[in-house]
Order: sequence, then C-alpha cells, then structure tokens
Amino acid sequence: MDTEPSWREKRREASAAHAAALEQRRAAETAQARALLTDFVREVTARGVEPQPLRAPVGGSGGGYRTNVVGWYLRRNRSLGVDREGNFYILATPASLKSRLFGVRLLPSDPPLTVGLGARDGESIPLRQLLALRLEEGEGPPSDTRPS
Repeated sequence: MDTEPSWREKRREASAAHAAALEQRRAAETAQARALLTDFVREVTARGVEPQPLRAPVGGSGGGYRTNVVGWYLRRNRSLGVDREGNFYILATPASLKSRLFGVRLLPSDPPLTVGLGARDGESIPLRQLLALRLEEGEGPPSDTRPS
C-alpha cells in the first residue's frame, strides 16, 4: 500500500496553506490600517476639528443621504469616512427612494492600507498619505486627496 499522499491531496494542502497565509497577511494589513485610523482620530480631535454627520454621496448629483455615522470625510468626493471610534466607512450608496426618505444605515468596513487600489490611474493613495493630507487641511471637507 502506498502511504504517500496523492498529487490531489498535496495540491489541496498547498492551496489551504496559501489561503491561510493570504488571510493572515490581510488581517495584519487591516490591523495596521486600523492603527493609522485610530492615530488620525486622536490627532484630528486634538487639533479641535469637530466631527460632523456624514452623508452618503449619490451618483454625480452632488446630493447625498443622511447616514448613522458622525465623523470626518477622508476623500474630496466624500466617498470615504471615519467615525469617532476609528471605524472606516465606504459612504457611496446607490440611489433609492427609501434611502432618500429615511437615510442610509452604514456598517464599518475593513480599512485598506492603500485606498483606491485597482481604481483608475491616480486614484489610489496609501492610507497613511491620505490621512496626512486630511490633517493638513484641518476643518471642513477635504479639498484634495491626490498625491502631489
């Protein structure tokens, strides 16, 4: 009897190990990003920049829906935000009559170390750099989030 694992079993084990390593790396990156957001909230609060009710932008209309989130916008287009506890939110939402009438209930997302990764050229930026730009701007919505 052959006690050596088959090729299929070896591939399955290798695939499982690869998936576990990927998940471990993703968890480590999320932890780093959460630490950056916590530092940002601490610093923006220390600078006296008050959090505000965040709105979820809708399409290109310039309007937006009320949300359950109070915090700071991170991008010029107001598509990303952070609340007072350092939770990261993707604010963009599809248009709907229900959302227009009652607002949108947002849930926090895992923050990325690079915001906009996979987007069009010039739209991705390291989270650390985005937060530094936002701190430089002080009060009010961000004026620009693109790298110089």
